[in-house]
Amino acid sequence: MEENEEVQRDWKELEPSHGVKIFLTVLYSLILVLGILGNSVTIHVSQRLQRSGYLQKTVTDHMLSLACSDLLVLLIGMPVELYSAIWFPFSSSSGDAACRIYSFLFEACSYATVLNIASLSFERYLAICHPFRYKAVSGSRTTKLLLSAWICSALVALPLLVATGTEGVIPEGRRTPVQNLTFCTNLSQHWVMYRTSIFTAFALYLLVLGGVAFMCRAMIAVLRAPMGPNESGANGAGAKHESARLKASRKQTILFLVLIVCALLVCWMPNQIRRLMTAAVPKSAWTVSYLRSYVKLHPVADSFFYLSSVLNPLLYNLSSRQFRSAFLQTLLCRLSLQHVNRRTLESSQATKSSRNTFRPLLRRSLDRIRMVTGDRSTPPSSAERQNPPNPTDRPLTSEPQEDEINQPTALPNTN
Repeated sequence: MEENEEVQRDWKELEPSHGVKIFLTVLYSLILVLGILGNSVTIHVSQRLQRSGYLQKTVTDHMLSLACSDLLVLLIGMPVELYSAIWFPFSSSSGDAACRIYSFLFEACSYATVLNIASLSFERYLAICHPFRYKAVSGSRTTKLLLSAWICSALVALPLLVATGTEGVIPEGRRTPVQNLTFCTNLSQHWVMYRTSIFTAFALYLLVLGGVAFMCRAMIAVLRAPMGPNESGANGAGAKHESARLKASRKQTILFLVLIVCALLVCWMPNQIRRLMTAAVPKSAWTVSYLRSYVKLHPVADSFFYLSSVLNPLLYNLSSRQFRSAFLQTLLCRLSLQHVNRRTLESSQATKSSRNTFRPLLRRSLDRIRMVTGDRSTPPSSAERQNPPNPTDRPLTSEPQEDEINQPTALPNTN
């Protein structure tokens, strides 16, 4: 009994202090609230923008899938992490089955986020760099991509159903674990499977980062290229304007992808290092300094990891002014959006109405000029030459004379 208490006391020394626990609790709670609010509003706003014609359905589907994976990561991971890693890091009250299910779901949702980013990047890459191939394979392509991303993430997490579980601490010289000192961790008897799973997931993470970086570079090169001859001709003003709007929309998508990849690199890398520490050395070979480094890195890595799920709505706001406006209106509970076609129609009708207002004045002025010019070009008759009209006896309804014509006429601006 005394030996058990001594071992537990040695492990308790590795726990963070009470002040650090309170700080991490406040930080985790803030991240959880902001993440749930931001991703929930993102789901609502993206659907409204898609129905109003401001977002393509393919982009909306990717945004919804990404927001759902972020929400699941926060809801599944943060409460468990706060209890088991912050307040009670060396005692697991959950059963073995709960530990396995938690490890599987958390891993699957985490890598669903990575693969959703990859599928969105691939979709935009085809649309910008290979538009004809993009149209040829349209249809259910987006659904297949998203379904493949979720299935692949589940396959990546599947080995953790076997390789993880609850395991107690067995001190040297004993065959049974210490009471009240158990972990939800990788199992010693399935060490090879766990190690293979962690390194495979890390390779997939690096592959996604490299692939998205390559596709972003290719898309930027295409958008920087000069417009074709069909768009730069004299009769292609409408096409040229439409091309400029299309390029602006695509630049917003590329900006979002670049920002989200940078966030994925910065926020996920500490957690990947922590995971590699568990897979690089068996637990039986861990030294005290190695264990202390892992315990100190754990809350820092998890904080950055969960922060990535909060940053995605912020990056949407930074990359799109329309999304930012709708996001703020939703937070203020007064979202109002006109359909993009109705908005364009009303704008064109207002412009046409303002032009028609000046047409009667313009027509009247032109008619007066034509009449005066016609009178001057007609030679006078013999009676008019014998009896020239007196300028002082001019009737009130007569046309303007030469001195009046020579004065500048103010024509209304029709531009």
